Amino acid sequence: MDSKVAIALVSFADHSGSTRRSGEVATVENTNPLRVLLVEDSPLIRERLAESLVDPGRIEIVGQADAEDTAISLLSDRPWDVLVLDLQLKRGTGLAVLRALVAGRPPGSKVIVLTNYAFPQYRAKSLALGADFFFDKAREYHRVRDVLEGILGAPMSAPG
Repeated sequence: MDSKVAIALVSFADHSGSTRRSGEVATVENTNPLRVLLVEDSPLIRERLAESLVDPGRIEIVGQADAEDTAISLLSDRPWDVLVLDLQLKRGTGLAVLRALVAGRPPGSKVIVLTNYAFPQYRAKSLALGADFFFDKAREYHRVRDVLEGILGAPMSAPG
């Protein structure tokens, strides 16, 4: 994730008697990209999501899965910041993936459920299991990008 770290420089004298500067504050930009995992059963939608979300140097897709077991394995095998999760998978469900995350997930990570099954009971269950956002693919697809822009603190570049 992009962040800024302020470093205060302190005055001191070294053994040669030289005095170093003091009172200056430098800002260093952390340019680690936002790491996104995509869990979606449709190869076409997964490809479209990846194309619309990747922003070189700012957002990278670090893994993709189309089934529950593969998704759970990815979540524990590689570092990630954001999970975009469908509820209907080739094998298993997104709800089971959310249950697997209850035991622990990276601090500050976000889970975005993006589904065609945007029924109130699925929304409630997803949020109860720790999802941070719940969007309907048919009407709210663009909101995934909005959430990532919010996390980054600035608009993303136009999809390529």
